Amino acid sequence: MQMMNVAVKQGKGEGEVAEVLVVGHFEDDASLKGDAATVDKALGGALRAFLSCKEFEGKNQQIVVLHTQGEIPAKRVLLVGLGKKQDARLDTIRQAMGCVAKRVRQIGAASLVTPVLGQGIPRTTPLELAQAMTEGALLGLYQFNEYRTDQNGAGKSLSRMTLIEPHTERVAKLREGVRRGRAGAEAASFVRDLCNHPSNVMTPSRVAAEARAIGKERGVKVKILEQKKVEQLGMGAFLGVARGSHEPPKFIILEYRGGGRGSNGKAGKPIVLVGKTITFDTGGISLKPAENMEQMKADMTGGAEVLATVRASARLQLPLHVIGILPATENMPGGRAIKPGDILKTLSGKTVEVQNTDAEGRLILADGLAYASRLKPAAVVDIATLTGACAVALGQFAIGMFGNQDGLKAQIREAGNRAGERVWEMPLWDDYFEQLKSDVADMRNIGGRGGGMITAALFLSKFVGAGVPWVHLDIASTDWSERERAYIPKGPTGIGTRLLLQFLIDQAKLPN
Repeated sequence: MQMMNVAVKQGKGEGEVAEVLVVGHFEDDASLKGDAATVDKALGGALRAFLSCKEFEGKNQQIVVLHTQGEIPAKRVLLVGLGKKQDARLDTIRQAMGCVAKRVRQIGAASLVTPVLGQGIPRTTPLELAQAMTEGALLGLYQFNEYRTDQNGAGKSLSRMTLIEPHTERVAKLREGVRRGRAGAEAASFVRDLCNHPSNVMTPSRVAAEARAIGKERGVKVKILEQKKVEQLGMGAFLGVARGSHEPPKFIILEYRGGGRGSNGKAGKPIVLVGKTITFDTGGISLKPAENMEQMKADMTGGAEVLATVRASARLQLPLHVIGILPATENMPGGRAIKPGDILKTLSGKTVEVQNTDAEGRLILADGLAYASRLKPAAVVDIATLTGACAVALGQFAIGMFGNQDGLKAQIREAGNRAGERVWEMPLWDDYFEQLKSDVADMRNIGGRGGGMITAALFLSKFVGAGVPWVHLDIASTDWSERERAYIPKGPTGIGTRLLLQFLIDQAKLPN
């Protein structure tokens, strides 16, 4: 999709020619402050009137629009609520800007001007606020119209947003924030696009083609392992899942080598990202119920997020060595499909008894993690729509996190907080492995009803090399939304993408 242009300009909001001028207000502020107060004065108290009559209270995402009648150069002023300052965080600003962008588009305006919102929120910088504003506005405008013949109707589209900053010394920081925000929004939108495509379009071969396109980015190389090569390597778990499909599996590897400041160059140990890439999941022989099965086109979200993160890393030219791994296949109930009771030999040499073919994500990730461990990584992060148990345990707002090193988990947690894609740590205790013991193989691929998210993560942990720092992110709770939210559309959300990118930005030690 064509994304809105976002720019930073030195100036003052009340003096800018614009179709819409945006100002914000915290609910617990007794009076208008900062830019809102200045604009209100120029309008002769018109904004205060909304507060006085309680038509506007500053509640989170509350919006009022008024025409300026020529009192200032902007045609309209949009006042957006930021909620209570004590509760505000970076994601408050993202949400506000997502609502603002949609409202401005709704009224038919093509451009908006805004000062930096949220100044005064503790532990935030102007750069981070500009990044959050850019992400919220761009993601709030997201639409997927690829298969609509009417292209969602006619009319104006919001094409330009300008951040206004009166202080010269802060303009460069804001521009960097916009650059990062645009990269994050582009990445998440790319994931949404990939997961919105139907599975007859977004096949493993199409995912490989998307990877090859990313290989044209500066510093990125792509390798696609076809079925014959995968067989030679001995990836029995990945191939077992692929057996039922007529679509050939693809084991996709992207490598980005960043240069510049702080880079370890060729000698640097890579950060390896592994994403579950099941382009459609029927459950295989252990067939899923028909209801909502169409959503299983998004069972490739983890892989899509790895693709998008590698592309964004290259576009930001992060001084890092990053490798993305995507085991891509369908899970289908064909005549050659694996059956409950079958035993698979994995790349690691360990054997797995398949007791449920719908627990296939952990099988392809087992070989993906074993391959990643051979790369002598600095860290491995896998991300997957792995278990329905995650959604039961955490609902729709938290990503399940497991890991084997406290430092890496803390870094992921901090990145999630800043990205507004929060994680919640779950236990990775070996006691649960009792549920995975098999009578005929090293382990089985399910551990029973209790603790399903935990036993799935524990299964994966057995394929991570000794001494390799590792985190597993289960996004089955957050990858799909049943309703539209401030900057989250109904359907595929792309949640997890900006977390991964923020983690890499933090690893690159870029200034904030």
